[in-house]
Formats: sequence, structure tokens, C-alpha cells
Amino acid sequence: MSTLNGKVALVTGGAGSIGSGICEVLAEQGATVVVGYNSSRNVATALADRLPNSQARHLARAAPVTDSDKLSSLARNLDEQYGRLDILVNCHGATRFVPAENLDALDDELIDHVLATNVRGTFATVRAFKSLLARNSAGLVVNISSISASLGIGSNIMYCASKAAVDTLTKSLALALAPKVRVVAVSPGLVVTKAADKFDQSLLDAHMAHTPLERLTTPHDIGNAVLSLATHLTAVTGVIIPVDGGRTLS
Repeated sequence: MSTLNGKVALVTGGAGSIGSGICEVLAEQGATVVVGYNSSRNVATALADRLPNSQARHLARAAPVTDSDKLSSLARNLDEQYGRLDILVNCHGATRFVPAENLDALDDELIDHVLATNVRGTFATVRAFKSLLARNSAGLVVNISSISASLGIGSNIMYCASKAAVDTLTKSLALALAPKVRVVAVSPGLVVTKAADKFDQSLLDAHMAHTPLERLTTPHDIGNAVLSLATHLTAVTGVIIPVDGGRTLS
């Protein structure tokens, strides 16, 4: 439990299923983890309290990605608290299931919400924390994307488009922030989450039938990908790494 000793990580959307898995993996490896949340304060606080390596001073902090002023305030707070930020994981997201053929149901309010959270929010967090990440010339940003960006199949059309934008942001930001900060996207397939638990079993079975590894991705799979980028894949930046069991091959 020492590969990330002394490192500080902020995970936006940290109280969600995928975010929790990432927080757990990073904390297990010695990182101090800041669980960022929007409205799930109690859940985030409970997660921070039970994370391993409690002496690392884990925290739960509001990180509303659509509020740039509050993100800047959080950056100042973390600077005062820790004096560093080594890893930023953008794991926030917004969507709602809308059948692809039902364009009318994809109303402007939902479109604006998805784009503001998934695209502008991802850019805004990097903008707010870039100086802190660059301080030790070895910062890492990991954007959690989705294979829907390349497949065009997902919870709704605008969600797919937003994740494609996240992939492009990843490449552009990697160029803009090099060499002091690396920026990478991790692109999951269908993940075992509370949301996935609500899907019809037939849909899950069909997904696994088209996945070479014949299983769904887990939150810890995503966490392990982030860990690898932080510890071993240190020459990697500006790329999108699928963690999907091979789903994009079929």
C-alpha cells in the first residue's frame, strides 16, 4: 500500500458507483483521496470515512462541475489543506435514457444539462486545477469517457456526442498542458453500477454476448486503469484507453 504514498487525488462524481471504485483503488495504494460530489454529500462523506489508509486524511468536498467559481474555491481549499494535487479524475456525468429514434424526447433542457455537465464541466475542472496539478511537473488528469463516443450507441444521442467531445478535449488538453500535466481518457463499456441493475437482463446478456471477455466492466476495473496510468504508464498522454472487455472489437 505504497505506490501512491504522499499523492493526493480528487475524483469528481466520487460518490457514484464508478467513482467509488476509483476512490477505493487509489486509497488502497496509499493516495489521499478527495471524494468530489455535487449533491450526494452524505454518501460522499460516508465513503471518505471508510476508505482504507485512513491516516491519509481523506475528505469529501463539494465539486459542482458546472460552477466554475466553486471549483476555483475548492482548488484554493485543497492547496491550503494539502499543498498539492497529483491526480484529477473527471468521473462526473449526466444522462437520461432516451431511445435514439425518439428525437423529440431529447428536449433542449436535457441536451443543455448533458453538455454542461459532461463537456463544459470536464473542461472547467481541468481549468480550475491545472496550476495545482502542474506544481510538481507530474500531474495526471483522467477523464472517464465511454465507448458510446465511438459506437454511437448509449443512453441517448447527446450523451454519445458529449463523450466524443470529452475524447477530443482529452487530446487538446494533453497538448495544451504538456509537459507538466498528462491528460488521458479511460473509456468503459457497460459497467456494473446501480443504474445497470435496472436494465433488463436480456439487454445485459446481449451486451455480454458481443463482448469478447463475456463480462461487464466493474468500477474496480476502471480504478485499476487509473492506477496504472498514475504508476506505470507514465509515458502515456493524449489517448483514449478502452476498458470494455473488448466490446468495441465486435
